[in-house]
Amino acid sequence: MNKPLLAALSALALAGLGAVPAAAASPAAAASPAKAAPQAKAVTVDFAGTVSLSNCSGSVVRLPNSADADPALVLTNGHCLETGFPEPGEVITGQSSSRTFGLLNSAGTKVATLRANQVVYSTMTDTDVTLYRLTTTYAAIKSSYGINALTLNDSHPVAGSAIKVVSGYWKRIYSCNADGFVYRLKEGGWTWKDSLRYTAACNTIGGTSGSPVIDTVTGKVVAVNNTGNEDGQRCTENNPCEVDENGTVTVRQGINYAEETYQIPACFTTGNKLNLGAAGCVLPKP
Repeated sequence: MNKPLLAALSALALAGLGAVPAAAASPAAAASPAKAAPQAKAVTVDFAGTVSLSNCSGSVVRLPNSADADPALVLTNGHCLETGFPEPGEVITGQSSSRTFGLLNSAGTKVATLRANQVVYSTMTDTDVTLYRLTTTYAAIKSSYGINALTLNDSHPVAGSAIKVVSGYWKRIYSCNADGFVYRLKEGGWTWKDSLRYTAACNTIGGTSGSPVIDTVTGKVVAVNNTGNEDGQRCTENNPCEVDENGTVTVRQGINYAEETYQIPACFTTGNKLNLGAAGCVLPKP
């Protein structure tokens, strides 16, 4: 996992600070008079709406149908839960919490401390996600600080799409592409389904756990950053391996991953209330 750790600084020594340069673009075919297809214009992705935790990153998020008066939600990883990693197969709902989060503005400056009153949902089974309920609303955050929540996309991300991983802990933004999707990603005792693999430029480190992964065309959250293979080991903690439909294992040292979030909106109803029995909800249940 992208360690939520006391060891974040040692992870810096392992991973370094610089992003891997993207490969140079191939020159256009000189003889072709055809115009290139118009490219969708990228939106500005900055730190507004992201949060810093004591050991991880996160973001204030809303669902496509959330109302401004709803209690706001914070998204981070399951392995960032303050009471420790959920066990394989464990799903936590409705757990009391008083965790605090540093709310960042577009420049990455902390402008407020937000507080949770509940862990709405947390698991490391099939995905790696924690959702907190705050003691304030989207409207109150907007009114007081001029900051909008990030919106969770409710459709599957697309391979090749340009993305940014925004770390509120490090106040750093990584830019890369969605390289593809992993049938099963296995790390220690945990297995995640349909994980998003980054291209090499997103060389995330300890403390980036829980960062929102934002599509640069829509500006919406498509995944939550969670892990990477540090040492080239096979399927061990901090060294996840890819497992395909036939059981073939692939190890990609230095490559990092995120867990998709498009499944989350179907599991919430009016008022940002969790309903794991709702039609279309496929998140693991307690």
